[in-house]
Amino acid sequence: MLPRPIDSSFQIRPFEPHPLFRSGHAQTLAGAYLPGQFYPYRARQHHVTLADGDLLVLHDDQPAEWRDGDESVVLIHGLGGTHQSGYMQRIAGRFCDHRVRTFRMDLRGVGAGERLARLPYHGGCSDDPAHVLRHVARLCPDSPTTLIGFSLGGNIVLKLLGEIGAGDCGNLVAGIAVSPPVELATCCQRLQERDNRWYDRRFVGALIRQHRRRIKLVPGTPPMPFASNPKTLFELDDCFTGPINGFGDGATYYRECSSAPLAPEIRKRTLILAAADDPIIPIEIFSRLCLPPNVSLHIASSGGHLGFVSRRGRDPDRRWMDWRILEWVAGKNFDQTRFFHSRSCRLS
Repeated sequence: MLPRPIDSSFQIRPFEPHPLFRSGHAQTLAGAYLPGQFYPYRARQHHVTLADGDLLVLHDDQPAEWRDGDESVVLIHGLGGTHQSGYMQRIAGRFCDHRVRTFRMDLRGVGAGERLARLPYHGGCSDDPAHVLRHVARLCPDSPTTLIGFSLGGNIVLKLLGEIGAGDCGNLVAGIAVSPPVELATCCQRLQERDNRWYDRRFVGALIRQHRRRIKLVPGTPPMPFASNPKTLFELDDCFTGPINGFGDGATYYRECSSAPLAPEIRKRTLILAAADDPIIPIEIFSRLCLPPNVSLHIASSGGHLGFVSRRGRDPDRRWMDWRILEWVAGKNFDQTRFFHSRSCRLS
């Protein structure tokens, strides 16, 4: 397998926010709830066995024109998400439109893999995508693979890239992290601020519901060790996520699973996308990152958390994040004009 050469001239097109969504909160909610292009589910499912015997599900979208040696990507969702999350479906569809084979990964215990894992995923479970990348390499042995993570999935991507350094992991040649919480403790503290408590409660509720379903569905799933529900993500991580995954408590979990300390070790071509007005990810954490030359950091002045809903411009629709990801992966082979006449649609 020969990796595609790095295009040092690549430049990120500036983000210009939609005039109706100028705040970080508005961008975040617009990104999550505005309708987008519907892509019918046609993926082939693969079960990937993890080191502890749990399984997770990989959703394989293979374009008809794709051949071994062409580009492939692996997508990892964020906290509370699945392969069905809007951004996962949308970006997988766009990659397929551009003849890139796309694997959407359900982190363990959620989505199609809800019945297949006893333990929950967490923000540092980089061994799981490493298993996935090796599985993908067996499916398409000559195809360079880019690993792409969103929010918590972005932290997992950066952690894995730092751990492997210049080494190999399947056919991995590059990585992208969008809105990654590279300092987990700092981001958790941000969630406890008054304006962000809605996000905090939403994450906690989703995670508790997911694990309670696993208790009913999967024999041997550990019980939740509390009588009344935790009110914050830190409380949940301190009494449950940290201990059940072997970290002891929340503080240790955050310290050992944050990707920031590993960032200097990243040797694969990597892009980090973030927004200055992200209500969940404090922008100052990126100023503390020590990044090697092969890692590009682009901080847009607006965009919220996985929002990036833009004003009308040169892109086929207003989903700025999607087009920058496709552009970066495809490089000089990317022909955006074909999308104006493809299945992709515009937001009004």
